[in-house]
Amino acid sequence: MIVSEELLSQLRRYFGLNLYEVKIWTALLSRGVSTAGELSDIANVPRSRAYDILESLEKKGFIVSKIGKPIKYIAISPEEVIERVKKNMKKEAEERVKALDKLKETEILEELKTLHSQGIELVDPTELAGHLRGRHNLYNHIELVLREAEKTVTIMTTSQGFLRKVEGFKPVFEELKKRGVKIRIAAPMTKETEKAAKELEGIAEVRHTNIKARFILVDGEQLIFMVMDDQEVHPTYDIGIWVNTKLFASALENLFELAWKEMKPVIKTTRTAKTKTSKKKK
Repeated sequence: MIVSEELLSQLRRYFGLNLYEVKIWTALLSRGVSTAGELSDIANVPRSRAYDILESLEKKGFIVSKIGKPIKYIAISPEEVIERVKKNMKKEAEERVKALDKLKETEILEELKTLHSQGIELVDPTELAGHLRGRHNLYNHIELVLREAEKTVTIMTTSQGFLRKVEGFKPVFEELKKRGVKIRIAAPMTKETEKAAKELEGIAEVRHTNIKARFILVDGEQLIFMVMDDQEVHPTYDIGIWVNTKLFASALENLFELAWKEMKPVIKTTRTAKTKTSKKKK
């Protein structure tokens, strides 16, 4: 049996198996029914490990053992295995989420918070900075910083960035609004973004701008700015810089304030466009 290293690597990633497990499993798939000894020889796995591995695969729902001597193992169809793995993953994820929710009610969280607050006090302000690689990691950190907002959130983004933020952060914006946080967003407006902006009506103030920039300011202290053009970079290679410095963040917020005054509110922009269109028709 010849199975490429690439396939083995992919199976390990998708199904959460170790190297011996994927070797034994693929060997059994190629045979349909086989003994531990046969599979050990085919997969080039030590016999001393074969039974443990087969037992593990059986518990995970990849195979079943056949009654009789010697014990033989039967491969389950890959389609069924996928469904079983999905079910197990969902169950495990739900159990972990419940466990983490319960953790919030214990003294462990308070101890962790105390450790964190003590640690932050000892950190040099120049160390409160970092770079974020990949849009997924970037947006996770953006959400974390947004949730810490107490007074203001200032966002300048692109058209596509605005659509992503409305889709991903609307519940966060609603929560911040309830807490009295002032939210301002500047982005180039198109028909698509204007439609999305209406979803934030009463939650955030949105204005049109032609300035090409991507950054987020929170309370005039924390700043996340993206250094790449999101139209030219793959999400995997998007990069952001996070800094927690009042001097730099407040300076940028003052510059934004000047630009904000010249920007047109989305509703006004839309109405103006409609008025011009009506005049042209006349």
